[in-house]
Amino acid sequence: MHRLPDGADRHAGDDEGHIAGGWLTTMAKLLASVRMGAMPGAPTAVHAAIDRLLSRLDAEHRDEFADRVDRWWPDVESGVTALYGQTHDVETLCVDLISRAARAFADRDPELHRLDRIRMLTPDWLQQPGMVGYACYTERFADDLQGVATHLDYLGELGVSYVHLMPLLRPREGDSDGGYAVADYRSVRPDLGTTEDLRNLARQMRAHGMSLVMDLVLNHVAREHVWAEKARAGEKEYRDYFYIYPDRTKPDEYEATLPEVFPDFAPGNFTWDEDVEGWVWTTFNEWQWDVNWSNPAVLGEYADIILFLANLGVEVMRLDAIAFTWKRVGTNCQNQPEVHDLTQVLHALSRMAAPAVAFKAEAIVGPRDLIQYLGTGTHVGKVSDLAYHNSLMVQAWSMLAVSDTQLTRQALRALPSTPSTGTWITYVRCHDDIGWAIDDRDAEAVGLNGFLHRRFLADWYAGDVAESWGRGMVFQFNEETGDKRTSGTAASLAGLEAARNDDETQHALARVFLIHALAYGWGGIPVIWSGDELGTLNDPIWAAEPGHAEDNRWAHRPRLDWQAAERRGDLRTREGKIFQGLAHLAKVRASLPQLHASAESRIYGEHIDRGLLATLRNHPSGPMLCIYNVTEDWRPFPGMEFEPIGFTNPVNALGNNHPVAIGEDGYIWLSPFAAWWVVDQPVG
Repeated sequence: MHRLPDGADRHAGDDEGHIAGGWLTTMAKLLASVRMGAMPGAPTAVHAAIDRLLSRLDAEHRDEFADRVDRWWPDVESGVTALYGQTHDVETLCVDLISRAARAFADRDPELHRLDRIRMLTPDWLQQPGMVGYACYTERFADDLQGVATHLDYLGELGVSYVHLMPLLRPREGDSDGGYAVADYRSVRPDLGTTEDLRNLARQMRAHGMSLVMDLVLNHVAREHVWAEKARAGEKEYRDYFYIYPDRTKPDEYEATLPEVFPDFAPGNFTWDEDVEGWVWTTFNEWQWDVNWSNPAVLGEYADIILFLANLGVEVMRLDAIAFTWKRVGTNCQNQPEVHDLTQVLHALSRMAAPAVAFKAEAIVGPRDLIQYLGTGTHVGKVSDLAYHNSLMVQAWSMLAVSDTQLTRQALRALPSTPSTGTWITYVRCHDDIGWAIDDRDAEAVGLNGFLHRRFLADWYAGDVAESWGRGMVFQFNEETGDKRTSGTAASLAGLEAARNDDETQHALARVFLIHALAYGWGGIPVIWSGDELGTLNDPIWAAEPGHAEDNRWAHRPRLDWQAAERRGDLRTREGKIFQGLAHLAKVRASLPQLHASAESRIYGEHIDRGLLATLRNHPSGPMLCIYNVTEDWRPFPGMEFEPIGFTNPVNALGNNHPVAIGEDGYIWLSPFAAWWVVDQPVG
């Protein structure tokens, strides 16, 4: 078998040189035939537009971009056809979109072009076991963007390589839903810094081996956004960027099947606006106007925004409220098929201009809808690279409350397989409340009533059950549906706030470690919410800040206590025990190839003790069995299970590779709230 030799051009007279030369000629002709339309690829009109837009670049860069266009053109074309093929000329729309990508490519910094090449050489960078995330509000973590840069070493101690800064683009003044009512996608909140500060922070993060993650709100803009201002001024072009109706006929037709997201302070989904003389679609708040994605001009606007942020150095875009973006009468207007088509188009455009960029779907939806956001069917590998594993988070808290894993096993076993290119975000909690997304079918399968169990969990974690150690708060109780959600920090929910003695404190600390071990050991990217690494309790004065009094989620978004952080190295303190525990999880995780996200975690064991959850990962490097005891008692795991799995010399990686010893009774016994990651240790 021949290979392309070093210095092939210097040995053109050799047989191998002729073969190499012929191979190169064949590849050149192949690429040329793609460009000329002889094979599937972008039409010549697209390449003509590219040549004009990239005329100031050298031939190598022009060819690089053209090759990417040919690679990703089918995804743009098919997505645009599905979205707008019945109403618009597809090729015209595609040429416009790819021209936007070409301009962004031409403006991209050389350092980011190099990052693009590195990411293309390591397409599984997000799936590596060394990936650990951290999420925070900039101002509550370190005052401003320059302050964040001074604390990158702190994050490094935790093993963090992925930093999600919550909404920091300029929002409307006053209440802004925590920054999710964006007034300008191209400027930073003045109190946090400037776009140049953001660019510099991204550069410093790259130097620390960290990737910057930012929110991109897709479903809505602030009423004060320039698009909405122009709509209110009477410009029809911008009025068509939104859903605006002259009377209640159409809104009432939609409302018949629409749920309320914030029934307490934002009932209904439409708001009358005097300036536009119409009912405006406002899913989340009256000052958050839903944008009309059925208008292709909106797609073009967001393509530009994504590429602008990419050129600042943002590496992961969190696509906020993506499940809500497409509307259809007679549905709940969530998870519509077109959501995945529009994501596919944006994904392909980013691959053309900035392939270092990844998408994360913020889709907090039912368990069986989750997988679609990583790509199923024709969308496999073409939509989001990351999605939140909301079901894992909900089930983790559920099994801790009831000291039983039957429902968790059923729910996680029922989830379909993930595509090999997709990766979960796993987490204990986030900035948002916990919505108890227990599927009625899963509950029924294990003899539970789904509604009653959801109500029980909300009451348990609010401390409204006599035996409860949880100290969260009820968020958004909907009296009509009975739905209750929960706010609270990990430490308060896990029992640290309620602990009255050393035993209760130790149990609470063990729960905190256990639930994080599950997130770190599932696969994907585990993300720590700011403050949880120090065991921060609910903020007792959360309501005192302007605009926060009606939203108790601010109780679990306290400002990081840097005096408490100074105790992170002292194992005699709560802060030290939790911080060092999470740092240990990250270190062990990074050493285990079994935790590459391409391997799936599967629920293991039909008949093991109900107080234990076991997950198995099969990887070419060997199996990995994770065992979690969710109870306050010692629980047995049968030693006979190890041989069929393929273990010959099992050790607990979380216990410094201590050998797993099977007792005379044939069992291994796990202490209360123990977390074991069992792998094979080679002999010798």
